[in-house]
Amino acid sequence: MRVLAAMSGGVDSSVAAARALEQGHEVVGVHLALSQDPQTVRESSRGCCSLEDSADARRVCDKLGIPFYVWDFSDRFKQDVVEDFVDSYARGETPNPCLRCNEKIKFAALLERGIALGFDAVVTGHYARITEDGYLRRAIDPRKDQSYVLGVLGAHEIEHCMFPVGDTEKPEIRQEAAAHGFSTASKPDSYDICFIPDGNTTAFLGSHIGMRPGMIVDTQGNELREHEGVYGFTIGQRKGLDIKNPAADGRPRYVTDIDAASGTVTVGSREDLSVGVIEADRLKYLHPGMDGEVDCQVQVRAHGGVVDCVAHIDRAADTMRLDLAEPLSGVARGQAAVLYLPDAAGDIVLGSGTICGTQRW
Repeated sequence: MRVLAAMSGGVDSSVAAARALEQGHEVVGVHLALSQDPQTVRESSRGCCSLEDSADARRVCDKLGIPFYVWDFSDRFKQDVVEDFVDSYARGETPNPCLRCNEKIKFAALLERGIALGFDAVVTGHYARITEDGYLRRAIDPRKDQSYVLGVLGAHEIEHCMFPVGDTEKPEIRQEAAAHGFSTASKPDSYDICFIPDGNTTAFLGSHIGMRPGMIVDTQGNELREHEGVYGFTIGQRKGLDIKNPAADGRPRYVTDIDAASGTVTVGSREDLSVGVIEADRLKYLHPGMDGEVDCQVQVRAHGGVVDCVAHIDRAADTMRLDLAEPLSGVARGQAAVLYLPDAAGDIVLGSGTICGTQRW
């Protein structure tokens, strides 16, 4: 096959490209330029789209003897990821920009252009696997599994994906990279939000949204203090609330609800964070079993555990309700709820939805 290797400049994408080449595919490396000014994104271990990363990706492709290109997706990244991130926080949600980048840029946009140019698939260094039947499943290494962040893709994207490193644990990937002589072999993993250079998310959001004063209240509606905008808070947040008067019982307070329309941030106890029902929309279907009433498992964080649930999926309405077998804490609107089959395989992704509501346990 003729495949595009998405070269982030990290060790995983380096080995993924090498393995695709070893498997006999015709491989072309491409690095995605996601910022019109690469100096404004994080460098070294903290990003995946800096000038340093582009140079690392080029060196790997040169060593493999494959063509290397840089494709400019900065306009789409700004609209589909950065602006979506800002708008979501303004609505009182807690989005995950890496999920949106995977969905809109690293697969949909890349694949759209790749297919138009005659490529058959996209190869990435994500830790996940594809079953013989073409379904997405967890990686061998549970510590690095990225099936959750891929659960927001559509069936069309999965059909044209290759994840060559998903059957290997991370230490072996680094050893393999070193054996190839890749400079990325010891490069730290990327993390955090690449388009916020100093890591100050609140300041970034404030500069884009502006001051929208509101009130922090307790669960009885008592006003505690004024704030500058709901974007400064996330569900489950404990630190940085700056509430002078302690709770009557002396216990810590947590953000339990955010109402962007009224600007109200509600704080309560840890118990107030327990959720028994999750509602989601904007569904993605990766398996035919995601329909009607389904016994399955749900994961709501990239590195979180799973809980059993009964999913009530309404394809016509593009919504689902998840009745949890045990409570989850700190579930926020805007996050993804990714469903897994709980059978012997235990790790096949059914699909996902964007959390739009919750009910207390």
